[in-house]
Amino acid sequence: MFNFLIHKLKEHPRKIVFTEGTDPRILEASARLLSGTFLTPVLVGNADEVQAAAEDIGFNIRGAEIMDPATFPDMDKMVAALVELRRGKMTEEQCRDLLKQGNYFGTMLVKMGYADALLGGATYSTADTVRPALQIIKTKPGCSIVSSCFILVRPSATGDREVLAMADCAINIKPSEDELVEIAAETVSTAKIFGIDPKVAFLSYSTHGSGKGEDVDKMRNACVKAKAKLPDTIIDGELQFDAAVSPTVAHTKCPESPLTGHANTFIFPDINAGNIGYKICQRMGSFDAYGPILQGLNAPINDLSRGCNAQEVYSMAIITAGLCED
Repeated sequence: MFNFLIHKLKEHPRKIVFTEGTDPRILEASARLLSGTFLTPVLVGNADEVQAAAEDIGFNIRGAEIMDPATFPDMDKMVAALVELRRGKMTEEQCRDLLKQGNYFGTMLVKMGYADALLGGATYSTADTVRPALQIIKTKPGCSIVSSCFILVRPSATGDREVLAMADCAINIKPSEDELVEIAAETVSTAKIFGIDPKVAFLSYSTHGSGKGEDVDKMRNACVKAKAKLPDTIIDGELQFDAAVSPTVAHTKCPESPLTGHANTFIFPDINAGNIGYKICQRMGSFDAYGPILQGLNAPINDLSRGCNAQEVYSMAIITAGLCED
């Protein structure tokens, strides 16, 4: 999967903003990225402090761009752009103060074209990464919400890799029918970027009417709408997880299902099920989990776990930049 993304980035090199430029994990990942020559880190912070932090831990970040809100030459231009974006909601002074923060400054670097993508959250909360993205980058046409997807990867019995997509596991607490349709459409697009031929299951505790309840109806109705919106994608639901992934169970429970027990893209009814589900796969199914990958924004912005390590920063940087449109 990463070889595919790296090849894509070598053909179209990108710049990615790291909002926490002095963090040791960011610096280690940046040094590794610079050795690959396909992705340029843009480190937010004071240049002397960033360089000193890199030297202290022995990482060469020569070739990285370091941008400091305090000395940024186009700050007046950036302030004016943010005032326009937040028209009537913030004064010029408020915008200038906000841009002293790495998360807002970094997001504006993407908005204004100084970089292609952003990865934050090594020390910021998810909300502090998503909020500037919603206010500045905003949702792309046709999207009313930001959602999230996890890509799960493990070696398969054939020696290849098994790659799955799961959504929404991190952002929307209890999505409506129409929001589930939007989540499904964005997840199908994300899955394709990672080489998945999407076969989508809308998950439930019921398979084709075997159970009753409001949540069952929601998943069934959302599935119908998703089929209409994505006529070229194989979609079925509502389905229990075993009926979605086991050909034997599918033959018994839903023999007419077009998925035939081979689903690889999963839409969960709410964040509880999604978050629990992907972590079960990660911890008990030996899958590597990459995400949350934010969907529905006008530019690639992603969030790190504050407990991440340098390898996860490196991987998520490649994933985030790989989401850039050619």
